[in-house]
Amino acid sequence: MNEGAPSEKSLTEVFERLIASHGPISVSHFMAESNARYYGGRDPLGAQGDFITAPEISQMFGELIGLWLADMWVKAGRDDMVHYVELGPGRGTLAKDVLATTRRYGLEPKVHFVETSLILRDIQLATVPRAQFHDDLSSVPPYGPVLIVGNEFLDALPVRQLVSTGQGWRERMVGWQDGKFAFVAGDKPMDSAVPEYMRGAEPGTIIETCPGAAASVYEIAGRLVKQGGAALLIDYGHDAPRTGSTLQALKEHRMVDPLAMPGEADLTAHVDFAALAPIAQSRGARWLGTVTQGHWLRHLGIEVRAERLAGVAPEHREAIFAAMERLIGEGQMGALFKVMGLAGPDWHGGEGF
Repeated sequence: MNEGAPSEKSLTEVFERLIASHGPISVSHFMAESNARYYGGRDPLGAQGDFITAPEISQMFGELIGLWLADMWVKAGRDDMVHYVELGPGRGTLAKDVLATTRRYGLEPKVHFVETSLILRDIQLATVPRAQFHDDLSSVPPYGPVLIVGNEFLDALPVRQLVSTGQGWRERMVGWQDGKFAFVAGDKPMDSAVPEYMRGAEPGTIIETCPGAAASVYEIAGRLVKQGGAALLIDYGHDAPRTGSTLQALKEHRMVDPLAMPGEADLTAHVDFAALAPIAQSRGARWLGTVTQGHWLRHLGIEVRAERLAGVAPEHREAIFAAMERLIGEGQMGALFKVMGLAGPDWHGGEGF
């Protein structure tokens, strides 16, 4: 890329000029552009990156997902033409562990990665050489059952925020004040976009929605109904309605101001699983349930698996159980992270829900 090309300007400068010319931008716009720049220019994962995901913590995570998918596939009749589809597959670590497990049960699916980052695609291809890449779900084959996994995928999709003011509901925007970005209320009335029972909420109340997550679950459910299959969506979030902003940013494994460094930090928001289940059901997919990650992994046998691994490599026993605790502990990922299971109408089972 040529030095000084427009795309190399800092996003702070781009946003500052945009706001100066056209006024505040929506939280959704700010988050979308920030994450597009962030993920497009780096490998954000691991100790040298900004965050670590469950597959990087322990192989047990992917192994148990693989076991669950294989169990669903066996109960559905062992179809030969089956696709493993992973949304935002990171470094390919999860897929590698999942596929190594499913292979033991005779399940060797075609592998499809939904990934837009060219940097991450190169890393994923080195980890899973037979993967086929897609910018979105639309180009994944429309035939044969699909086994879909999205781990920490939905949380990075842009959220829209509405805020209650003394003059009614407004979209929450990002403006430029006193030399920095700041949240401001938009000037257009948005009361019609708010559920009737919420319209009288106290000023300052914030409602957060994620159109991208809703659209993703709508498409996943449609695939499951048409093609058969099952899906696991794993992310931090809530399984009951709530208010308030959950927008946050991570930089070098530390929480930072989400507006401070657009394009340089990972922006995420908690996933509203309570809103997603009815969307899947509206298309005729089976909602198996939404449970905590700790509950799901325990039910699938992570404690037994940890003991077996420690038996094979006793010198790593402490590290194995520390990793397990990080995945299932109530004060760590166990309670905050949720697992939502979906399946086609004719796909039965669904352990852990």
